[in-house]
Amino acid sequence: MKLGIIGTGVIVSEALEALRQVETIHCIAIWARSHSKDKALALADQYKIPKVYTDYAEMLCDLELEVVYIGIINSQHYSYVKQALLAGKHVIVEKPFTSTSKEAQELVTIAKHKKLFLFEAVTLLHLPNFTAIKKALPELGEIKMVQCNYSQYSRRYGKYMQGEVLPAFDPKLSGGALYDINIYNLNFVIGLFGTPKEVHYMANIGFNGIDTSGVLTLKYDGFAAVCVGAKDSVSPSLLTIQGTQGYIRVHGAPNTLESFTLSVEEQEVTNNENLYEHRMVHEFIVFEEIYRRQDLSRCYAYLEQSLQVMAVANQARAEIGLVFPADEKK
Repeated sequence: MKLGIIGTGVIVSEALEALRQVETIHCIAIWARSHSKDKALALADQYKIPKVYTDYAEMLCDLELEVVYIGIINSQHYSYVKQALLAGKHVIVEKPFTSTSKEAQELVTIAKHKKLFLFEAVTLLHLPNFTAIKKALPELGEIKMVQCNYSQYSRRYGKYMQGEVLPAFDPKLSGGALYDINIYNLNFVIGLFGTPKEVHYMANIGFNGIDTSGVLTLKYDGFAAVCVGAKDSVSPSLLTIQGTQGYIRVHGAPNTLESFTLSVEEQEVTNNENLYEHRMVHEFIVFEEIYRRQDLSRCYAYLEQSLQVMAVANQARAEIGLVFPADEKK
């Protein structure tokens, strides 16, 4: 796979570190806005990337380039993915997939029409520990309760409280706790149990209308799931699935799933089937394998989850009156 990188932020640096361990993916280009060209040049030098672009359209005309990885602000995902798909490029886009369900559905429709691969980079879905947790669910008996808490005090929150709004707390850029951090909890639950019957969201709202933290409740037949995500406070990560015969307790944050304990009839076993320390390595390996095998059906199965997650996230935002600019587009 010949890959082009879009962006120069923290997530791009993490992705490039992970890609060092994936021999079947070759990063051949990086794009940045003109004012960030020096950052792109530095990354290109550090990671031996031969081409640097500041013109996105020009990059998409590069015939050597097969796939683009988009790691930019949330509000720009839709536009950059759409341009790449229309140019005939396959795409890996960071979470959240888009700002709205409508945008997500349009991108999926384009990808399917053009028979292109489109992946949302949600790390946990591709970790072996997630697969193992899913396989272990029947041992718990009837599921009764799911609890998820992913809370990290944002280094940007102090500036936010002083009136400086950075992208993570900007509704104009599709920021907020739900889309930035609770989206992992949401993917964990929907990845295991599918679309919920009911969705409710209660949030702490900042001075500009953004959710700085919140509690998302999902109702399923026979049980409820509670997803807590916070950027204004900190807590140990918590992921538990409770059943009539036992429980699963995950160790580590939902985007890493470092290990998990399966407890059935008071017998506890702790497992870790992840093979790489860096959380992003597994997803890149999976994407490359699907691309190499031209397994569109597997790609589309992941896209179905992306659509489900975006639908729930949209419903949750509507409940607290959080409006993004993308909501207002016809």
